[in-house]
Amino acid sequence: MTSFSLRVFGCQMNVYDADRLRTAFVERGWTETSQEEARVLVFLTCSIRDKAEQKVWSELGRVGAERKGAEYPLVAVAGCMAARVGERMARRFPWIRVVVGPRHLGDLPEALEKSLADGALRLLLDEDPREVRDLCVPPTRRDNPWKGFVSIAHGCDNYCSYCIVPYVRGRFQSRSPGEILDEIRALVDDGVQEITLLGQNVNSYGTDGAAEGWTFAFLLRQAARLSGVKRLRFATNHPKDLTDDVIAVMAEEPAVCPSLNLPLQAGSDRILALMNRGYSVERYALLIDKLRSTLVAPGITSDLIVGFPGEREEDFRASCACLERFRFDMVHTASYSIREGTRAASMEGHLSEEVKQERLRVVNALQREISLEINKSLEGRVFEVLLDGHAPRGGGLLQGRTPHDKVVLVKAPETLLGHFVHVEILQGEHWCLRGRILPSADRRPLRGVSAGNTAPPSGMAPGTPPEVLSAVIPCGSSSCACCFCPEKDV
Repeated sequence: MTSFSLRVFGCQMNVYDADRLRTAFVERGWTETSQEEARVLVFLTCSIRDKAEQKVWSELGRVGAERKGAEYPLVAVAGCMAARVGERMARRFPWIRVVVGPRHLGDLPEALEKSLADGALRLLLDEDPREVRDLCVPPTRRDNPWKGFVSIAHGCDNYCSYCIVPYVRGRFQSRSPGEILDEIRALVDDGVQEITLLGQNVNSYGTDGAAEGWTFAFLLRQAARLSGVKRLRFATNHPKDLTDDVIAVMAEEPAVCPSLNLPLQAGSDRILALMNRGYSVERYALLIDKLRSTLVAPGITSDLIVGFPGEREEDFRASCACLERFRFDMVHTASYSIREGTRAASMEGHLSEEVKQERLRVVNALQREISLEINKSLEGRVFEVLLDGHAPRGGGLLQGRTPHDKVVLVKAPETLLGHFVHVEILQGEHWCLRGRILPSADRRPLRGVSAGNTAPPSGMAPGTPPEVLSAVIPCGSSSCACCFCPEKDV
């Protein structure tokens, strides 16, 4: 029996691909185990920044050092780095026997079986940017049983001047709406409470003519109305393509999250033009105004790059001013990272690392202060939270998210994982909220949720104390959103 281990670097697309690979391997009779014991080790890689790539190079070298001449593990590299530098990786590390680009993921299981048998190197790279050989299995084997991802499209046609994605993931191509909805149904049947629709730019769905005339707004509405869908998220968005009908669906469909990530990237129109972003700061401001006037207190996060080639002091100050103006709940910040092959890599005016890091320090400090002020203002409020995992630092704490994308930490037994609870916020910190689960006597009505329904949900562990059962609430009309962090090693 073949044993395998998965290492995931980067974005939620890689988490989704890893879940599908895990499902496909298990269906073939393979067994998941630790990296130290695995016969097959698969790396799902990221090229969004140099730091993300350096992590992978380092880990691949460590695998070789640990092998000490042993035949296994056999290593496969998939994802964006495979498309960008896969051949170079295979030449450097002979224990790599399979290299698969993002658009050939469906070929990976069979390629691994063949390489296990004959030891040959197999390069399955995305030579045709429009061809897709996908892995057509719903991700029913997941690290998190209560949260699931569904990809709605492949690739990207935006060609932002700093971004490598169109070169490694190919041209934009919408998935069939029937396939997407069937996959959502499979996740719901498997007990998933929150589903995130994924794409490099979800707002472009259907614009390539490959989705039977569907738009993203129509797909979002149909997905939200499927039986059993409780919370629906989507990421990530491009401001130039976010339309009024998408915002209307967010306001009208209770299952759709009233929050989203809307990358700004820069606060200067001059830099936005150099980035090829396709919008101005004022156009972006109109979207923020529309979201906040249409939705009830939406959670809005963003992305910001500092130190882009040619960024002057006044451009940087404009970005800081935008943070103060828009007051995002959270911002994923990064200093500009050269991506070989992109247009920005050959631009004039590259800044020193010292300047970039100092500017990154300044924006992080500013946003930290803004986030803390927003989170402190939520003390005393009550939110519906889906408890979906253990807190990173343990301590008997579980974590979940509010309807508006706030991380919440609570003291609770593991029996509440996968259930919705009412939480009173006791303390706001810069990146999370700390609270307590309300017993039924202290419960306060929430919009769209019947606070009086305390029946234990199906799947609750036998013998759960009454005071715990009283904190569990039925899945109602609340919603939530995810953070799209392109560099997190998950």
